[in-house]
Amino acid sequence: MSNLNKWVVRTCFIVWITLLYLYLRTPPFNFLVLNTFLAYIPIELSFHISIAKPKNAFIFWLFVIIWLLFYPNTPYLLTDLFHLSLLEPYGVNGLLRLNNVMWLKFSLLLISTLFSTLLGMWGLERIAEAVSDRLRVHNTIFKHLLIIGLTFVTSVGIFIGRFLRIHTIYLILTPEMFIRPLLNMWSKDAIVFIGLLTIVQLVFFYTLKLVVASSTSKQNSLNK
Repeated sequence: MSNLNKWVVRTCFIVWITLLYLYLRTPPFNFLVLNTFLAYIPIELSFHISIAKPKNAFIFWLFVIIWLLFYPNTPYLLTDLFHLSLLEPYGVNGLLRLNNVMWLKFSLLLISTLFSTLLGMWGLERIAEAVSDRLRVHNTIFKHLLIIGLTFVTSVGIFIGRFLRIHTIYLILTPEMFIRPLLNMWSKDAIVFIGLLTIVQLVFFYTLKLVVASSTSKQNSLNK
């Protein structure tokens, strides 16, 4: 991604979060302002991590760790789609209601979710490539295994945020509040949830990758 495109993304997020704040400042959808901002943090961090930067190894791995701590906030927005039920979308006749306010809020939630998730997954591949290079493992299989592993860890983070209600910042400020619930959270339902969310994210990721690869292949054919 070029520097120009990065600034386009930054500007879009600033404008979008501002609009969300102005329109959704009251419950029940005011959560979208904070969640969209948190989803943007790992996207911004991914702009500063690549094969070439940061050059300092300590700073590089520090950035990667911070990115990993915040990255679950991005696909976490996928689970926010359940809040659409608050709109009471079905009328007494069992059909979807045609209500402008309802569909506007639906659009706001969907745009935040898709825009953030797709950009976050672009960053996921960028991080995986950078980590593979730093570990001097130039192997496609290793990179894909790393992506799957990071996605699994992300699903664990989503579970923690959604069901244990433990915020990312707690891990930094009060890690003891984080570790005990993490050790006690494992159950059949938790494992199924984490597995399903991992699959959902991987479907998003590899669909995006397929589209990008097809577009690149077409462009290369036109240039010949």
